[in-house]
Amino acid sequence: MIDKNYIKILSFAALLFSSAPLSAQTILDDPEDDEEEVDSLFVPIEDEISVVDKQGNTEFIDFPEAMTYNLDSLMSLYMSKKYLSMPGDCEMKDENPVFTPEEYIDRLRRMPTVMEMGYNDIVQRFIDRYMARLRHSVSYMLGATNFYVPIFEEALEAYQVPLELKYLPVIESALNPRAVSRVGATGLWQFMLGTGKQYGLEVNSLVDERRDPVRSSYAAARYLRDLYRIFGDWNLVIAAYNCGPGNINKAIHRSGGEKDYWRLYPYLPAETRGYVPAFIAANYAMTYYCEHGICPMSTKLPLETDTVVVDRDVHLEQIAKVLDLDIEMLRSLNPQYRRDIVPGNTKKYAIRLPMADTGRFIDMQDSIYSYRASELLTKRAVVDVNDDQPTFRKKVVKRGRRASVRKGRNARRGKASSRSRRGKASKSRRRRR
Repeated sequence: MIDKNYIKILSFAALLFSSAPLSAQTILDDPEDDEEEVDSLFVPIEDEISVVDKQGNTEFIDFPEAMTYNLDSLMSLYMSKKYLSMPGDCEMKDENPVFTPEEYIDRLRRMPTVMEMGYNDIVQRFIDRYMARLRHSVSYMLGATNFYVPIFEEALEAYQVPLELKYLPVIESALNPRAVSRVGATGLWQFMLGTGKQYGLEVNSLVDERRDPVRSSYAAARYLRDLYRIFGDWNLVIAAYNCGPGNINKAIHRSGGEKDYWRLYPYLPAETRGYVPAFIAANYAMTYYCEHGICPMSTKLPLETDTVVVDRDVHLEQIAKVLDLDIEMLRSLNPQYRRDIVPGNTKKYAIRLPMADTGRFIDMQDSIYSYRASELLTKRAVVDVNDDQPTFRKKVVKRGRRASVRKGRNARRGKASSRSRRGKASKSRRRRR
C-alpha cells in the first residue's frame, strides 16, 4: 500500500512549478567583506572570483548559474506563494558567524558521505557565499527540500549512487523546477535536450519531461551512475555532469593523465572549476545552517492529488473552466505540458488533478472536451480548399524540349541558308565581271 505521506510529497513536488520563468541577477559582494579579507587571495568580481596561484598567475572561477538567481523570483513561484512562508518563531539576522578553518574542516569531515568533502580556500569562499550573501535563498531551499529530498533519495537509492547527490539540484537550479539556463538546460536537474532524450525524457513542442521532478530525478540518478562507471571518481562525476564527459576526458589528457579533480583543476572550464566547491558548500549549508543562524522556511502540505488518463487532445483551460479550477494551479500540477495542451491524440497521457476533482473530470469529460474546442485546439485534422471561385493566374506558354531543339535546328538552318545565298550572290557578281 502506498504511504499517504509519500502521495502528499508527490503532490507537493508536482506543485513546485510556476508559469513564470526564473530570472537572474548580478550579485556583488559587500565592500565590508573586502575590508575583512584584505589578505585573501580571492577578489570578488560580480559573479566570479579570481584566484592567484603560487606563481602569481590569476585565473577566474565562475559561480554556478543557480548561485546568481534572484530570491524574489523564487518567491514569486506559485508553490512559494501558496505553501512556503517565513518562519514565525525564528529571527534570522543578516549576519554570518565567523568560524576558524579548523571548525569547517571538522564539520566537513563529520558529514556521513561517501563522496570526499575536502576543505580549501576555494571551498571556504563558496561556503561564505551561501551563508552570507545567499542565506535567504538557503532558507527558501531548506523549506523546499522537505518535499523534494524524499523523491531525490528514492531515485538515487534505486541506482545505488551516494545520497549526498540529493543536493546537486541546489547548485543546478536552486530547486526551481522551471529553471532554464543560458544554454537551454531545463528543470531541477538541468538536463540538456540531447541528454534528456538519451535518458528517456520525452521532449517535443508540447511535452517536456525534464520539468517532471520524479521522472527527471530517476533519469539523473541513472546518468550519474553511468558517469561513475566511466570515471570511477565522484568528484569527476559531478564535474562531468556540469561540463560533459568529453571536456573531462580532454582535461585528463592535457594534464598528462591525472584523474583527481583538484589536480585537473587548472585544465577545467571556468564554471566547472567552481562546481565541485559549490557542491561541497551546498552540502555544508544544508547540514550546518543552524550554526550560521539560518531558519528554514515553514511549509504546509498541499491537498492530495491523483491522475486521470486521456486519449484525446485537451487544453488545460477547458478543464479549468468546466471544473472551476485555478488555471495556474493546473499548470503547476502539469508542468510537462509546455503550451497547456495535453496531446492525447498522439498517445495516452496523464493529467494530475486535486483528488476531489478526478471524479468530476470523469463525469463531465464530454463537456470538457467540447468547451471552446475549436478556439483552444486549433490544429485541424482535415482542411477544406476554397474551390468555389476559379483560380486566376497568368497563362504562361511553356516550350518543351522538342520545341527548343526544333527552334535551335531551324536557327542553324537559317544561318546556313543565309551563307549559301551570300555565296551565290558572290559567284553571280564574279561572272558579270
